[in-house]
Amino acid sequence: MSIGANELRPDRGATHSKKRVGRGNGSGHGTYSGRGLKGQKSRSGKKLPYDAFTGGQFPLSRSFHSLRGFNNKWRVPFQPVNVGALDRFDAGSTVTPQTLREAGILKHLNEPVKILGEGELTRGLHVSAHRFSESAKAKIEAAGGSATVLAEETEAKES
Repeated sequence: MSIGANELRPDRGATHSKKRVGRGNGSGHGTYSGRGLKGQKSRSGKKLPYDAFTGGQFPLSRSFHSLRGFNNKWRVPFQPVNVGALDRFDAGSTVTPQTLREAGILKHLNEPVKILGEGELTRGLHVSAHRFSESAKAKIEAAGGSATVLAEETEAKES
């Protein structure tokens, strides 16, 4: 026998009736209705600015050193890839962010890629990335390969 959606109910004891305050002292929630005595929190429409509000003293956020300082919201985070990691590709192959992702070197393709100069490259590869360090570019070209800079989408939109 199936139960219709109109017959569904929560389990017994899963829901509680709303606490009705201000209905006389016999209810246990009369007089001040659970708000205590006078003060900011006892008034109607009470709203404090935020959870960490300390009453107008020195702001709590400024007392944590980790929340201070300059945070550049226009900074573009790059995914670094060292030249040594490119040595696993076959000689003469083309290395792009997509092939790096397929090889498991990159975690995702949401951020641009920068090739850094750590490690050695023994094969000539055609590497395409968004940025190259000077040492990485020199190592790729010394191994007989080429380094091509990919145009970023943000630069293409501006021009």
